[in-house]
Amino acid sequence: MDALIQLTPAVPRLPAWLRKPRTHFDAVHQLKSELRRLNLHTVCESARCPNMHECFHRGTATFMILGNLCTRGCGFCSVPKSRHPGALDPDEPAHVARMAAAMRLRHVVITSVNRDDLPDGGSEHFAATVRELRAAIPEARIEVLTPDFQGDLTAVARVLDAEPHIFNHNMETVPRLYQRVRPQADYRQSLDVLRFAKLHRDTCMKNALTKSGAMLGLGETRDEVYQLMRDLRAADVDIVTLGQYLQPTRRNLPVAEFVPPARFDEYRDFGLSLGFKMVFSGPLVRSSYMADAVAAEIRT
Repeated sequence: MDALIQLTPAVPRLPAWLRKPRTHFDAVHQLKSELRRLNLHTVCESARCPNMHECFHRGTATFMILGNLCTRGCGFCSVPKSRHPGALDPDEPAHVARMAAAMRLRHVVITSVNRDDLPDGGSEHFAATVRELRAAIPEARIEVLTPDFQGDLTAVARVLDAEPHIFNHNMETVPRLYQRVRPQADYRQSLDVLRFAKLHRDTCMKNALTKSGAMLGLGETRDEVYQLMRDLRAADVDIVTLGQYLQPTRRNLPVAEFVPPARFDEYRDFGLSLGFKMVFSGPLVRSSYMADAVAAEIRT
């Protein structure tokens, strides 16, 4: 037994600012049951988000489309992986709209797994979901958090032409760490997706917003975070989210550092000085966490 204990890697103790109570079990169970009836998934569950109890209790969730199996192997992500995820569910877009309407959402966030096995990366499915939401709840704001579609800007345009109100694509980390964190992605390619999205939106939809985010605590330096924000601003991104990376399972990358709250405040102030419309920066911030409040603050 002693030998086993010595071989087991120590799990770092969470600092006080990252400890969040999970007490809303009834709300979580009820929403999960409703989602399963429509064969729907949320990134809240699949990515083991620490804010899930809070968000489900608030009656919000981030829908994850294109199934629940991802064709990539990012080191930070706990979403199940498969090289052959299978066919898309043709009813998924309509079911997302039905669920969002039943939840009375006024701000709907749609994300997805990566589907590099599909010729269009799932972009038409994304667009169909946005169209179904617009038909079902025309008063709602729609935010999409898309993959990079392997740099296929035609696929990006296909999603944008469905006219979501906010287009989000996450950088996730600094370029030096891409090979370890996002080995099947490319930093410059992701910046190109965001830059293209802004230019395309400006030609077809007034007041459209672009958004991106990153996880901190993977081994990045202050200067690298500053440069990431400069690069995002140069791509004319409007909103940035920064949060602490937390290891979802032992199979994922370990946490290199628990970034203190004061440094998140420092990054927020620096980002605002660059001209972003909003920098949502804090230990428990996630890309779609409080997305409705973030969008509302910008509008006001």
